[in-house]
Amino acid sequence: MELYQLKTFVAIAKEGSLTRAAERVFTSAPAVSAQLKALEDELGVKLFDRTPRGMVPTEAGQSLLEEAERTLASAMRMRSAAEQLRGAAQGVVRFGTVVDPVALKLGEVLVKLAERHPQVTLQLTQGLSFETLAGVQRGELDCAYVLSDSEQSEGLELQRLRVVDLAVVLPLPVAAAQPDLSLDALVNLPWVGTPTSCILRVHLEKLSRARAASTSRAAPPTARARSAAWSQAAWARG
Repeated sequence: MELYQLKTFVAIAKEGSLTRAAERVFTSAPAVSAQLKALEDELGVKLFDRTPRGMVPTEAGQSLLEEAERTLASAMRMRSAAEQLRGAAQGVVRFGTVVDPVALKLGEVLVKLAERHPQVTLQLTQGLSFETLAGVQRGELDCAYVLSDSEQSEGLELQRLRVVDLAVVLPLPVAAAQPDLSLDALVNLPWVGTPTSCILRVHLEKLSRARAASTSRAAPPTARARSAAWSQAAWARG
């Protein structure tokens, strides 16, 4: 069994077509077909069904696909380790991020990476935090910058960089008309939200449930009152 056969297997699964898989691995469709047949013969199982929708992994193929991806990821890590032993970092780093790196102020980091390791190519992938975390777990990404309140994630090493402060942004007419909006009132306003699987959406829903559960309690101070109290406290300590 050769690594190029596993790469072809993964390419067919991702593309659903022998032709597109051939383009992905820079070879011809007949070569891809031959590599697939050789791999199926060696493993003794059928990996794909040919359907009107294209090449669809069989149950065995879907199960072995995860093993193939892990094997390829391990081979890449071993190759990178050998390159580091030779004193030269080479290859591709697949980096996941939640938004544009410029917005995250990652520009300086990326510039330093290019200066220190000019033979390293950085591939950026944008997505929601849960998507990029899953990509690292599957071996599709090498690392990722994510928003998360978790201290650990299965099979991953998490390094917390900083705590992110969240702010509520209101249209100027709404803020001007209701300058003393309470947290309860804010929660009940229409929101421009993120997808349900986004960590920010999760926290917003937690906040909504918490406010709903505390409706019988005393109303919280308004945003203006909280700001004034903070200012007075800061002045007293200063």
